[in-house]
Amino acid sequence: MNLIGRLVDTPVLSPTSTGRDVIRYGIAVSTGPRGEDGNRATSFFNIASFQTGPQQEVLLSLPKGTQIYVEADAKMDTYQGQDGVNRTQLNLLQRNFEALARPRNNSESSTTGAESETNSVEEPLSGMGAS
Repeated sequence: MNLIGRLVDTPVLSPTSTGRDVIRYGIAVSTGPRGEDGNRATSFFNIASFQTGPQQEVLLSLPKGTQIYVEADAKMDTYQGQDGVNRTQLNLLQRNFEALARPRNNSESSTTGAESETNSVEEPLSGMGAS
């Protein structure tokens, strides 16, 4: 899968049961035409990455709201929930990523509160990510 979306939070590094480090993060992807409220439909995806080296540091340094391009392998897994009901979950394993634009730091803006969030301008990133 190829996705372009925004980080819903800062990526988190944690060990697996085998001791290998995994980075977990989520992105929000908006699609389709804008509705009457001005918003598009949004889908959320959870992604795991076993990236190491400099690319790991870049990924872990990205703040919430960063626009990111992700290439990932997709797999549907079925499991039984605590309530005994079978559930299906889409799991994405990152192959590649590229940070496209960071949200501008609100302290750089002369506006405050909600205005600074809605009027924020993105700072493009070039050369960041793993290719």
